[in-house]
Amino acid sequence: AFQENEIKLLTAEIEHLKNFGCLGVSPSLEGLRDENAKLKYRLNFLQKSLQEERSKTAKSMININSCLQEIFGAAIQAAYPDLENPPLVVTPSQQPKFGDYQCNSAMGITQILLKTKEQKVSPREIAEKISKNIPANECIEKVEIAGPGFINVHLKKDFVSKQLSSLLMNGVQPPAVGKRKKVVVDFSSPNIAKEMHVGHLRSTIIGESMCRLFEFAGYDVLRLNHLGDWGTQFGMLIAHLQDKFPDYLTVSPPIGDLQAFYKESKRRFDTEEEFKKRAYQCVVLLQSKNPDFIKAWELICDVSRKEFQKIYNCLDITLIERGESFYHEMMKDIVKEFEDKGFVQVDEGRKIVFVPGFPVPLTIMKSDGGYTYDTSDLAALKHRLCEEKADILIYVVDSGQSVHLQTVFAAGQMIGWYDPKVTRVAHAAFGVVLGEDKKKFKTRSGDTVRLIDLLEEGLKRAMDKLKDKERDKVLTAEELKAAQTSVAFGCIKYADLSHNRLNDYVFSFDKMLDDRGNTAAYLLYAFTRIRAIARLANIDEQMLRKAAREEVLILDHEKEWKLGKCILRFPEILQKILEDLLLHTLCDYLYELATTFTEFYDNCYCVEKDRQSGQIVKVNMWRLLLCEATATVMAKGFDILGIKPVQRM
Repeated sequence: AFQENEIKLLTAEIEHLKNFGCLGVSPSLEGLRDENAKLKYRLNFLQKSLQEERSKTAKSMININSCLQEIFGAAIQAAYPDLENPPLVVTPSQQPKFGDYQCNSAMGITQILLKTKEQKVSPREIAEKISKNIPANECIEKVEIAGPGFINVHLKKDFVSKQLSSLLMNGVQPPAVGKRKKVVVDFSSPNIAKEMHVGHLRSTIIGESMCRLFEFAGYDVLRLNHLGDWGTQFGMLIAHLQDKFPDYLTVSPPIGDLQAFYKESKRRFDTEEEFKKRAYQCVVLLQSKNPDFIKAWELICDVSRKEFQKIYNCLDITLIERGESFYHEMMKDIVKEFEDKGFVQVDEGRKIVFVPGFPVPLTIMKSDGGYTYDTSDLAALKHRLCEEKADILIYVVDSGQSVHLQTVFAAGQMIGWYDPKVTRVAHAAFGVVLGEDKKKFKTRSGDTVRLIDLLEEGLKRAMDKLKDKERDKVLTAEELKAAQTSVAFGCIKYADLSHNRLNDYVFSFDKMLDDRGNTAAYLLYAFTRIRAIARLANIDEQMLRKAAREEVLILDHEKEWKLGKCILRFPEILQKILEDLLLHTLCDYLYELATTFTEFYDNCYCVEKDRQSGQIVKVNMWRLLLCEATATVMAKGFDILGIKPVQRM
């Protein structure tokens, strides 16, 4: 509306300037021409951006829940104009007899009227008043009042049918989320010289999926890997490198097992006093940027990077490395800024900062002048807020770091780096991975499970499962390999993402590879079956596209209606996750969609065949389009979760 108004004003202004030129009143003809050109440029820009916005909005999938909230918000405002912030509760109905959605605001309004105005009005009376004030709209067929004041909403069939046709013609489009924002996501973050273990699995999988969701929604996403690539541990690693590979500057050292190398250097650090002293000297020389020590540090980092990348390639993870070393030069300024603003106290030589509401202070400088994790985390926070200009900043870090991160965020707020009303800074915490004995997931010898071993075990078990199902007899070698990686890595990711990230979860290959219940194995099989329906009916993509333009999706059967509504809930599911960052909601939705599809397919013939000959007698194209819409939404859901389906399984 603002752009349309500005276009009108600019058009009038250009006409006004033209008239000036015609009348020959020309105090500065060049000036008028310049002004005219500027206005035309601005007009063209606005018209183009308005056109793009309209095109984007037209293609966006409508969030039906949001539409109904707007409608009922307007109805409540009209019915009770004096009520401030009235409750607005719209949810999908759990049973068909209660309509398609329910507005449950009347009970809350009853309480508010009683408390603020001392008016005793029954919820049913309020529900009736709200219903009478519902504005004209394209989606509601009728409303009914049930029980104490529930407003049951019945959607128009042609509205749902049109939305499904739009989905089929435009593909799965993101819900309209307003202004394009910058999102920075900090995830994975292993330590150099240590192997990635099962504890890194959750951060890596959850962070990748969050990035995919924000990218799909149209945000500008920066994916950061905050590697532990700086600190005192590098002193002992470099000292050990010098002893074991004295010619490391000219000949690349063949460090095969960096974990063993780390353990050797740690053992020497703990038992050899002379080695320990030299390790501390190495830290000083590294921090003073001595070229030989920087080279040693880079060699160790490169060995780790290659190992990390193997895992990232397996799991299809994309990250930009920005470890602690990146922020090292900024730490001095961080300390000075806190000192200049009077937040620093000195405690036994340490410089500490107390943040209101948090009992443990942040240590921003040690007594020996060295920096800490607190300093590097503050430097990272400031850089992301002030240099990267993040509107949304998400840390995908385990729950054990919760108090530390909340203290760092509060310190950033205290010093004025951001306003939480404007910038969202969130800790997307997650629980630990447990073994089937409900204890921390370990190997039989009690060691932490290496992530690469876990992924290899997943591949082996997935192949065993496929061979048990005799898939190796019907798939080509290439198809079998694709199915193996799809099932193995898809199941590992889904087992994590399908649990509420705030809880611990039990890692079980047997459960995650089960093709019954809410597992990736079940969903991947369901997806390939849905995709096969049109193929087996000899209907290709071109025929489906033509049908999407021409066919009306009939939703007369209760199972067609149920499936159609379920498909269209996708945008509201995504919107909820953008707000609460809980990805298991998407997994629950995909499982519900797959089971709703099964109900539809069992009750509604898509392709009718002759019982004797097996020849196709009739293809119910509108039902094939429902199959296609289901598969399209499932494919986008898989993509957000980082799962790769295959055409044949």
